[in-house]
Amino acid sequence: MGLHIRRLILAGSAVVLLAGGAGAKTFRWANDGDSNSMDPYARQETFLLLFDQSFYEQLVRWDKDMKLEGALATEWSQTDPTTWRFKLRQGVKFHDGTPFTADDVVFSYDRATHPGSNVASPLATVKEVKKIDDYTVDFITDGPDPIMPNNLPTISIMSKKWCEEHNTTRAADLTKNEESYATRNENGTGPFILADRQPDVKTMLKKNPDWWGLKQWPIDFDDTVFNRIENASTRVSALLSGELDFLYTVPPQDTDRIEKTPGMKIWKTPELRTIFLGMDQSRDELLESNIKGKNPFKDKRVREAFTKAIDEDAIAAKVMRGYAHPTALMIGPGVNGYDPALDKRFPVDIAGAKKLLADAGYPDGFEVGFDCPNDRYVNDEAVCQAVVAMLARIGIKANLLAQTRAKYFGKINAPKYDTSFYLLGWTPGTQDALDTIKALVMTRRDKNGVFNIGGYSNPKLDDLAGQIQVELNQDKRNTLIAQALTMIKDDYAYIPLHQQIVVWASRDNVTVAPMGNNTFQLRYVTMK
Repeated sequence: MGLHIRRLILAGSAVVLLAGGAGAKTFRWANDGDSNSMDPYARQETFLLLFDQSFYEQLVRWDKDMKLEGALATEWSQTDPTTWRFKLRQGVKFHDGTPFTADDVVFSYDRATHPGSNVASPLATVKEVKKIDDYTVDFITDGPDPIMPNNLPTISIMSKKWCEEHNTTRAADLTKNEESYATRNENGTGPFILADRQPDVKTMLKKNPDWWGLKQWPIDFDDTVFNRIENASTRVSALLSGELDFLYTVPPQDTDRIEKTPGMKIWKTPELRTIFLGMDQSRDELLESNIKGKNPFKDKRVREAFTKAIDEDAIAAKVMRGYAHPTALMIGPGVNGYDPALDKRFPVDIAGAKKLLADAGYPDGFEVGFDCPNDRYVNDEAVCQAVVAMLARIGIKANLLAQTRAKYFGKINAPKYDTSFYLLGWTPGTQDALDTIKALVMTRRDKNGVFNIGGYSNPKLDDLAGQIQVELNQDKRNTLIAQALTMIKDDYAYIPLHQQIVVWASRDNVTVAPMGNNTFQLRYVTMK
């Protein structure tokens, strides 16, 4: 069957599935987008990370109650203010049979912090990873870091031997459309092994019979088949017809229909991710605008005008169908440092926004490019369309470019930052506000500000972040976080929109574990 014909079939109501062996039990699931690489360092993006974590594992990870648990590490402790020691799990093997040791940990953290990798920012404070013996490693930080282990669930451990054999000791840079052997192949230690990979179509994994965790998580299916089905109604129809067992993320408009269908189940939980709008505040002239010779977003009045023009309550009610928590902050409930007293949005004020634009020298508004994914967040393109309409009321013509996540992230991410105005979502991987501040708001320098797409820079905020990073007293630390969040809000550094409600759907014979970081873990799936 030709690729064109196969894609036509997938676009229709039929879902092509790989069959397991005779008598094998297969778990079938779908999403609107695919993991763009099997390399766990290719992109710091939730779906790629969660998908690749089916076969790769980390030293520590979040359990289904969002508490830190050991994976390839069995224990850890702070031996001095700048040293965290990890004891490694013994007897673990990679899928090719190679034993897992401290050499793989040292190699992996080196690979994760070098060019091509997109996951370096969680390791911003790590100065060195040192092997003590085959099953002990020390993480030495540049100053005290009281929450350093919370950064590690993002970083999977790869086989040093396998990467060297396949000439993939450095991650292929997705922003440059690079590929390596690790882009389409894997060699992890985890519960599943990659069996067949057809990018943007389907991927089959088979259960790893030698996985060290089977006693604790006795996975009761043999294979799992993932289908990328872009069209929402096609995905829902495939679930309702029995062709799928599970949908990762459900469009809000389809939730009631699924919930009322016999044999189906809806899973809901608040998400830690914040959806927000960002602006290029670094270039002297915007890449995509009719304003030449200057950058309107460098003027705080323009940023404030955009904020006051956007009616997030309407977006939450009409576009998100109530499955969103409108927010004024770059973090939400469940993240350390969140303060409901600060979480008060500025009121919508169209007349005030027009006056601000006029005072800034744009009485007739202006045009600006607007980048948005169409297969990454819940109703992402529809949210962006609503923003376009709201900005039009104050004379702003936002020229929307909605693309698949691969093209979208390739355009806006480092090193290009090729955008003037964009929608993005961020889940603090540490469950702490500092993660958001370091990744999104600190000045782009070294490992900080890697996802500060718009290049916002505020030395006072950088100084506050530095204090937060080393403060060991929790009350003092949270006071500093509140100061930083207030500074971000009052300077209109970003335009926060909402935190999504995670909505999944399954057949009623399937049990899953929704998590606040919207991570789907196959080890928690059971099928009756």
